[in-house]
Amino acid sequence: MGILDNKKIIIMGVANKSSLAFGCMQAILNQGGQVILTYQNDRMKRSLDRFVDESVLKVECDVSTPENIQIAFKKIVDKVGKVDGIVHAIAYAEKSDLANKLTDSTLESFTTAQNISVYSFIATAKYGYDIMNNGGSIVTLSYMGSERAIPNYNIMGVAKAGLESSVRYLARDLAENNIRVNAISAGAIKTLAVTGVKNHNGLIQMSDERTVDGVGVTIEEVGNTAAFLLSPIASGVVGDIIYVDKGTHLI
Repeated sequence: MGILDNKKIIIMGVANKSSLAFGCMQAILNQGGQVILTYQNDRMKRSLDRFVDESVLKVECDVSTPENIQIAFKKIVDKVGKVDGIVHAIAYAEKSDLANKLTDSTLESFTTAQNISVYSFIATAKYGYDIMNNGGSIVTLSYMGSERAIPNYNIMGVAKAGLESSVRYLARDLAENNIRVNAISAGAIKTLAVTGVKNHNGLIQMSDERTVDGVGVTIEEVGNTAAFLLSPIASGVVGDIIYVDKGTHLI
């Protein structure tokens, strides 16, 4: 018996075996859930096929165009029926914006980061609540750069602040549909996304040194928290940002 038995969960953003979304996928499967994955394009589909079983439903969804989310969700419902949860693990910023000063970013790069990192989450909720069973749950992934000035995080920190604010407003709005919305603020882990940040090795080392035991958090630990938030036993957790960084944010 698992806490997600008979639950169908969409995961948006599995990139490779080191991604936080993959940790979420493993935890959901371990707890008895069924996963449905979305991917950006054919290249990402080929990558997924190398390490995700062919029995797992995979649906194309490039979130840079919000209407694609609606189309993808309709395909999912047609295949498996209504779902019980969604994990949104998507963010993007131009690499130059993760190396220079915030004042070096352009309106175009700012808009891109906000569109993919923040509005895609709003659109996920907009089109997602209609395909969810009663008591559903939506979880997104953040980082403490949303409230602290983390070196080189820059425009992504601004986007994560917007993402976390969106969690609170969406949690309020979707409550009438009996759908919970929460976020996980994960510690710095060496994922493909983090390697885009200038001096990411130093960032991860600094983060690990500030954990309570000097050992960094893992994608499995992040995934286990996501599984909890998606499950009925987390029914009292609404509109929260849950830190899963082994205490890094305390210091």
